[in-house]
Amino acid sequence: MSIRLYDTATREVRDFVPLEEGRVGVYVCGLTVQSEPHVGHVRSAVNFDVLRRWLTHRGFAVDFIRNVTDIDDKILTKAEVQGRPWYNLAYDMKRELDRAYAALNVLPPTYEPAATGHVPEMVALIEQLIAKGHAYAAEDGTGDVFFDVRSWPGYGALTHQRIEDMEAAEDADPRGKRDPRDFALWKGRKSTEPETASWPSPWGPGRPGWHIECSAMAGKYLGQAFDIHGGGVDLRFPHHENELAQSRAAGHGFAAYWMHNAWITTAGEKMSKSLGNSLLIPAVLERFRGIELRYYMVAAHYRSTVEFSFEALGEAAVAFRRIEAFVERAADAVGGLPEPGIACADFVQAMDDDLGTPAAVAAIHEVVREGNKLLAGGDGPALRGNLASVLAMLDVLGLHPADPAWGEEKGDDRMAAVVEALVSGLLQQRAEARAEKDFATADAIRDRLKEAGVEITDTPDGQKWSLA
Repeated sequence: MSIRLYDTATREVRDFVPLEEGRVGVYVCGLTVQSEPHVGHVRSAVNFDVLRRWLTHRGFAVDFIRNVTDIDDKILTKAEVQGRPWYNLAYDMKRELDRAYAALNVLPPTYEPAATGHVPEMVALIEQLIAKGHAYAAEDGTGDVFFDVRSWPGYGALTHQRIEDMEAAEDADPRGKRDPRDFALWKGRKSTEPETASWPSPWGPGRPGWHIECSAMAGKYLGQAFDIHGGGVDLRFPHHENELAQSRAAGHGFAAYWMHNAWITTAGEKMSKSLGNSLLIPAVLERFRGIELRYYMVAAHYRSTVEFSFEALGEAAVAFRRIEAFVERAADAVGGLPEPGIACADFVQAMDDDLGTPAAVAAIHEVVREGNKLLAGGDGPALRGNLASVLAMLDVLGLHPADPAWGEEKGDDRMAAVVEALVSGLLQQRAEARAEKDFATADAIRDRLKEAGVEITDTPDGQKWSLA
């Protein structure tokens, strides 16, 4: 079965055929480094990290580009409020972002271009658009340059909209525009802005608009045509629509597939700083390990909205600890962790079907259940193969417990996680025994736990445990 991916532009799941055999170019819109990253920010990075790992697992060489927007209206505004240079704010927030990515085992991109390092490429692209009649400099002396949306018949193709149904662009004063929906390619420097936030250009000092940044950087590192462009669903319009229009208008093939991950919401609303419901990564990691937070994100399909709650995260953590407990017990039984083996057929089929991670995770749990039976039966060679398969699948999802990226956890925290995993595994066995009306085995497990100082309480919501 070939890999099939949902293409936002065509609104269908279709076979993925790379432009170059054996090689895939992926461009993912990174973050604007204006403040600390929250759970909603990092979901996109995790989802596209899984895409990259799966493409690599399937034998492709992947050029993975994720940009950083380090100059923006919001950065300038926040830096002014905080009384520090904008580049100092951007640098500090980029460091926070790097720490968040590392905490969730997101692989570093092949290249991570910053907007401020690619202004010449942006200026050159704007000049091409002006020469082709798709952009114009404002006549009001501001130094702004706009893309003429009505000059490009395909404008609106990505999101299937008509120009007449679109709202006016919000990225500049409309006085210099031919059409209120025209968007800024270059923003002339305002007297209230710091001189350090502007670069020379044929239209006077200023800085690039947000949309032109990604088109220029994608073209530099992946060429005029590449395979996959990704980002959060909120970027489809206007950001990705504008990227596509200006790139195609310049004569570039640009992206062949468009992929977008859904939001993480709280109380039904997109998690965002403006709503005041942000959950910063360091705060979440005080309560759960990075590997558990990643499992929580991976277990949901990338196109499914996730309603965040610590209760749901806790349930996901318990589920992952069952896998982790099996890996530890199986490794002890076979004399250490083997090299990752072959992923099971159900896992491969799920991942090939538009990165079907919910079914892929279910396949891992099924193989773990088989492994627990092998553990009880003492079949060493079969157990080794089973464990190797589990490790291969965890590796694809970035969840291999022995991955050096997870680092060494503190002793007390690690011990607590091990105890939780072991108890949860025994409770699962007890629940299965009770379901099969094997009450002798269920009582034996309860007594074994009681002797170890663990009290079990059966409630309408399931088994609860505590230390006696």
